Amino acid sequence: MDFFRLRTLRELSRRETMAAVAEALGISSSAVSQQIAQLEDEVGIALVERRGRGVTLTPAGQRLVLHADRIFAVVEEARTDIAELQNIVAGELRIAAQPSAASSFIPVAMRQLAIDHPHLDIVMTTMGPAEGVAALRGWQADIVVADDISFDPRTLEGAVDTLLLCRDQLFVLLPPGHRLEGEPVIDLAQLKGECWALDVASSAYCKAIRQACRDIGFEPVINGFSDSFEVIFALIEAGCSISVMPGLALREFDGSLIVKPLVPPVYRGIHAITRRGEGRNPKIAAVLGQLARSARPELTER
Repeated sequence: MDFFRLRTLRELSRRETMAAVAEALGISSSAVSQQIAQLEDEVGIALVERRGRGVTLTPAGQRLVLHADRIFAVVEEARTDIAELQNIVAGELRIAAQPSAASSFIPVAMRQLAIDHPHLDIVMTTMGPAEGVAALRGWQADIVVADDISFDPRTLEGAVDTLLLCRDQLFVLLPPGHRLEGEPVIDLAQLKGECWALDVASSAYCKAIRQACRDIGFEPVINGFSDSFEVIFALIEAGCSISVMPGLALREFDGSLIVKPLVPPVYRGIHAITRRGEGRNPKIAAVLGQLARSARPELTER
């Protein structure tokens, strides 16, 4: 069977539309349809069926995807074995990272890796954790950087490894002159009745903050949603809102906002996720090591 056709079917099982698969593989939608049709001819059975605008896999298609998963895992293991024997840190490596990591320690790591390993080409793309894990399983990413507020590493299905890079403390952001400005630390309950601006780059993070408020008896009033840190900062600086944000998002912040730790302290873990066993690959091992050094906990606790 043709590997690219198997990969196309595998992507279709995860993305569910021809257009999404075409974007992921860098080909046209018609080419995706052609690859699937040729694979169906090859195996002699229908693998997909159309439902509205989407596509679902038939039982035969689902069964073939399970085999494809194992095939690609074996191929990747073989590549890792050869790379380990060569002991060469070179070639392209793709990182899928959530925005706070992508805007803080990952550029620092990339700069150092360019010095230490000039033949290593790193490409970083910002993605939410779920999207990043899908890219990892679809061989569109080699390392995913995500926090354990947005996902639980223990529940990841399939053959993956996780590495804790650092713990990142959460902070309350207040406008200058706020009634709580003089408090050394702030209990979440003290923020009842405030208007909140929340980062929605990760919907899971936003939900976790809202649920934490509900758990202590109040529903936060949200007057600002944005996937841009700059917008959140502007709303707070103007006195429109307050927020709770991770330390990584504040690392380079030099504005006039009041930053206070929560009590009790709240942390999230920042993890690197790779396919099982690929930490033996010299280039992945080199990047994981540098990511861990660049994300030292003391740099993320103010």
